[in-house]
Amino acid sequence: MRLLKVATCSLNQWAMDFDCNAKLIKESIAKAKEAGASIRLGPELEIPGYGCEDHFLELDTVNHSWECLKDLLLGDWTDGILCSFGMPVIIGQERYNCQVFCLNRKILMIRPKLCLANDGNYRELRWFTAWKRRDQLVDFQLPLEISQALGQKSVPFGYGFMKFQDTAIAAEVCEELYTSDPPHSELALNGVEVIMNASGSHHQLRKLDYRVHTLIGATHSRGGVYMYSNQQGCDGSRLYYDGCACVVVNGDVVAQGSQFSLKDVEVVVAQIDLDVVVSLRGSLSSFQEQASYKTKVPSVEVPYSLCLPFNLKICVSLPLKIKYHTPEEEIAFGPGCWLWDYLRRSGASGFLLPLSGGADSSSVAAIVGCMCQLVVKEIANGDEQVKADAIRIGNYKDGQYPIDSREFAKRIFYTVFMGSENSSEMTKSRAKVLADEIGSWHLDVSIDVVVSAFLSLFQTLTGKRPQYKVDGGSNIENLSLQNIQARIRMVLAFMLASLLPWVHGKPGFYLVLGSSNVDEGLRGYLTKYDCSSADINPIGSISKQDLRAFLRWAAIHLGYPSLKDIEAAPPTAELEPQRSNYSQLDEVDMGMTYEELSVYGRLRKIFRCGPVSMFQNLCYRWGAKLTPSQVAEKVKYFFKYYSINRHKMTVLTPSYHAESYSPEDNRFDLRQFLYNARWPYQFRKIDELVSELDAQDVKDYAANDTMAATSHGVSGMGVAAAGSGNPKAGF
Repeated sequence: MRLLKVATCSLNQWAMDFDCNAKLIKESIAKAKEAGASIRLGPELEIPGYGCEDHFLELDTVNHSWECLKDLLLGDWTDGILCSFGMPVIIGQERYNCQVFCLNRKILMIRPKLCLANDGNYRELRWFTAWKRRDQLVDFQLPLEISQALGQKSVPFGYGFMKFQDTAIAAEVCEELYTSDPPHSELALNGVEVIMNASGSHHQLRKLDYRVHTLIGATHSRGGVYMYSNQQGCDGSRLYYDGCACVVVNGDVVAQGSQFSLKDVEVVVAQIDLDVVVSLRGSLSSFQEQASYKTKVPSVEVPYSLCLPFNLKICVSLPLKIKYHTPEEEIAFGPGCWLWDYLRRSGASGFLLPLSGGADSSSVAAIVGCMCQLVVKEIANGDEQVKADAIRIGNYKDGQYPIDSREFAKRIFYTVFMGSENSSEMTKSRAKVLADEIGSWHLDVSIDVVVSAFLSLFQTLTGKRPQYKVDGGSNIENLSLQNIQARIRMVLAFMLASLLPWVHGKPGFYLVLGSSNVDEGLRGYLTKYDCSSADINPIGSISKQDLRAFLRWAAIHLGYPSLKDIEAAPPTAELEPQRSNYSQLDEVDMGMTYEELSVYGRLRKIFRCGPVSMFQNLCYRWGAKLTPSQVAEKVKYFFKYYSINRHKMTVLTPSYHAESYSPEDNRFDLRQFLYNARWPYQFRKIDELVSELDAQDVKDYAANDTMAATSHGVSGMGVAAAGSGNPKAGF
C-alpha cells in the first residue's frame, strides 16, 4: 500500500487584502501539517484573491503576489509538504492565472490555466491569457528579487505534471474541469494519480449537485484521486463562493467540507491508498488500450516521496454520503454568510431594513435573523475570529459577547415599518410580530406628513393636486402618487441608517438592505430610487416562488412562525387606497403572475430566447390551455414592459447572485437599456406566426370535420346495406 494523506482548503479570501490572505493561507498550511498531510491545496488565485478583477491589470497586484509567495517560501511553511498556491504570473508580455507548486522552500513548477472562464459572472479573458503550448514546458526566469531570496534562478512553466518517487501529481484549474476535453483525461492516461483543482466557484441555487457529479465523473471511469479546493465567502462583490472542498477517489467522495460557513479557514483531510487507483485502472481494458497510444504530456522529476508505507494505525478514508442543502437552506445560509462577511469587512455597525410586512422584506429580515443565529452558534463552537468580529460590531464591553441571537439582533439590526394611509393594520402587525421574533430594534413611522408636504409644494408650484385612480385621477397621477411614497421611504431609510446609531450612542453607520426580488427586477415592477435602492440586497436574484418556499421553511426551521401568515397573504405594494371594491395586488398591477415571470426570465436568459423564439417555446408549453394568439399577447406584454423598464437595472442595488436568470446589468446580464419597446420587426414576425397557426387550425378543423362526416356516412351505409342483405355493402 502507498498511503497518502491530502488536505484541501476552503479559504475566505478578500480581494486585494494581501495581509489577510497570507494569514489565512498560513493558517491552512499549519492545520494541514497538524493533520499529517503531505499535500495542501488552496483556492484559485488565493494570494491576491479571486475577485480582484481590473486590479489584475496592475503590476502592483502581480508584484505583491510574488512578495507574499517569497514570504511563504522563506519561512518553514512548505517544509515537508507540497503546497499549491494560486496567483497571477507574467511571462514575456502575457499575464497568466497560475498554480505555483512549492516544496521545501523551492518552486517545483508553475502551471498556467489552459481554459479561462469567460461567461456569466466571469471575465477572465479580460485579465489573463490562456496557455496554449501543451507540448512542452518552458524555462521561466524568476523575478530577480525572488531568485536571489530563494537561490533559484528558473522554474519549469507550462502544462505538465510532477513525477515524485512514489506517485504522479498534476493540476487542473477550475473551468478546465467543465470543458468538453478536460486535462484530467489525458493526465490519467499518462499515469497521473492525483489531480489538484484550485477553484473560484460561486454559489448558485441548485448548482452544487452539478459540480459534485462532475468531480465524481472525473475519476469514476478512469480512476484517480481528485482534490477540489474553493474559496468560501464574500471577497468584495456580489458573489458568494460556496466552499465545499472535497476529495474524490475512484468516483467516491471520501471527504467533503461545508458549503456555507462563517469560518475563515476550513481544511478537509483524507487518507488515501493510491494502490486502489492502479488496481481500478488495471481492470479497465479500454483504459489500458487508450493509455498504450496516449499523447505524451511533459513532466518534471521531483526526487521526493510523499507516501507512507502500510501501517495498521492509519485508517483509510471511506466513501461518505454527499451532503446537499435544500434550496430553502441555501437561501438562508448563503445570503446569511454573505451578509456577515459584508458587515464585518465594511466597517458598518449593523443593518437597517424597511420592513413592510410583505414576503420580500420579511425574507430579508429572516435571512438577517439566520445570520445572527449562525454567529452565535459559531461562537459557541469556539471560533475566536467570529467572536472578535461580533464583539466589535455589537459594541460589547467588559468581556461580554453574543450568546443569544435575539439579543445580538437587537444590537445590530434595525427594522422600520414606514406606514401610510394606504397601509393596512394587518401588514403593520405582521412586521411588528416578525421583528419581535427575530429580536430587531423595531420602529413604526408614518410618512403621511412628508407625503402631504410634497403634494402641497407641488400644488403651490402648479396649482394642481394629483388624485389616485380610484378617486378619479389619471394613470399618470396614480403612478406619481405611488412613486412619491416609495421614494420618501428610500430617503428616510438612509437618513435613519446614518443617524440612529448616533442617537443610541453607537459607533459607525448602518447598511440599508434592499428587498426586491429577481422577478420584479426583470419586469421592472419597482420604483427607481425607492426602497429597492439600498446598499446591498440579499434576495435580488432570488425568485418569488423560491422566496415563498423559503418563508414556509423558515417559519419552522428558523423559529419565526409569523412567516407562515406572511407567505399566505397575497402580495401587495399598498401604495393605493383600499376600497370595498378595489384592493391593490402585485400580480394584477404587473399583468402577469410571478410564476409566468420565472418562465419568461429563464427563457430569456438561460435559453437565450428573443420574442419570437420565446413565443414558439411557449406555444408548446402553454398550448394546452392558451391559443397562439393568447400566448403572443403575453409574450408581447412581457417584452414591452421588460424593455421600457430595463433602464432601472443600471441602478439596481448590488445583490447576492443566486439565480441564473438574474437581469443584473453590472456584469451578468449585459444588454442595452434603451429599447424600441414596440419591437416592430419581432412582434410582426410573431403576428405572422399566429396567422399561420390560425390558418393551419382552420384547415385542420375543416379536414377533421370532413373526415368525421365521411366516417359517419360510411358507417350508416354499412348498417343499411347489411339490413338489405347485399353481400357487397361493406366495401
